[in-house]
Amino acid sequence: MHEVSLVESILGMIEDERRKQAFGRVRVIRLHIGALSCVEPHALKFCFEAVASGTIAEGAALDIETIAGVGVCVRCDRSVPMTELFDACPLCGYGTLHITAGKDLRLAEMEVD
Repeated sequence: MHEVSLVESILGMIEDERRKQAFGRVRVIRLHIGALSCVEPHALKFCFEAVASGTIAEGAALDIETIAGVGVCVRCDRSVPMTELFDACPLCGYGTLHITAGKDLRLAEMEVD
């Protein structure tokens, strides 16, 4: 399950920020997860509870916002919504879209004490 390594990376980023800003605990973690990122939000929340145990993020609320997938068609050069990584263009039917949004996982914001 790659969600465990993702949570470990997120906790690493939080620890880096803690060293820079000297805060005590994390109350809320806001993540932006792209619809095309291959990250399952429910699995990430489950893993977060287990992996964050005993860290400064233990008990923190995990607020996840899903970012819609968007791509630009290589043929017709139009921006179109995407729900799958290998969607064809719904306008012209061409099979190659360049993903412009919805593939990232980003630590957007934290509320700390």
